[in-house]
Amino acid sequence: MPDFWEKQIARADHLAGESSGSKELLTFYAQLLRAQEEIYESLRSQINWLPSGELENDLPVLQPLTKRLLETVARHAPASLAEEARALLASAPDVLVRELVIHWRTPYDTHFFAKSILQPYARWLAETGTPPAGRELAGGERTCPFCGGKPQVSFLQNKERNAESGNRDLLCANCLCSWEFRRVVCANCGEERPAKLGYFQSPEFDYVRIEACDSCKHYIKGIDLTRFGHAAPLVDEIYAAPLDLWAREHGYKKIELNLVGV
Repeated sequence: MPDFWEKQIARADHLAGESSGSKELLTFYAQLLRAQEEIYESLRSQINWLPSGELENDLPVLQPLTKRLLETVARHAPASLAEEARALLASAPDVLVRELVIHWRTPYDTHFFAKSILQPYARWLAETGTPPAGRELAGGERTCPFCGGKPQVSFLQNKERNAESGNRDLLCANCLCSWEFRRVVCANCGEERPAKLGYFQSPEFDYVRIEACDSCKHYIKGIDLTRFGHAAPLVDEIYAAPLDLWAREHGYKKIELNLVGV
């Protein structure tokens, strides 16, 4: 839905205005979201064109839309990332194309530019019901049923009136769609034993928690929309970046780094 991007941007702007420790991250992310929205809207407004799901076939439409995002990163990102963006802007077009194809086939969460460009593309694939092709990813309930991507964040929400507790969903790091998932299960390895699953919260972020697994030593952040319904999970998990420090200090690895690298 078009208002997906507007909600993320508004939430990032709001949190950047009130946050201290994560202010710079959120300010940059708000600008990045705007550039992603432009890619999405350009894809959505193409006349007599729908994506094929084959990235190589769709690149003639997608690749010309990437310049604005690179320029945004060059202006607003931290120094090292801004330098990479300027280098890509100065390079031959096939350099970025190669990065996009590599990430599409074998995604990795440190591929910042490819991941940030392909998120709005994959989101548009999902909204048009166009199956993605060429992604050799493991299936199963712990990966996105549409594109096979890993979960970026977990969230609880009440889907039925008078529900005693919220339903748990996972949000895909690739296509930004969500799917239902069992509540007391590790989103990385499927561990179900309560003794192996731990949670950490801070009073500063009372609706956000670390959901950690002692079997695989991975974690994901969970956003409780039943406690704070104005949150946008994709943005609020960046807002709660200090919780990631606690998780790393205790030996846990995040299932999927977000676009700002935490």
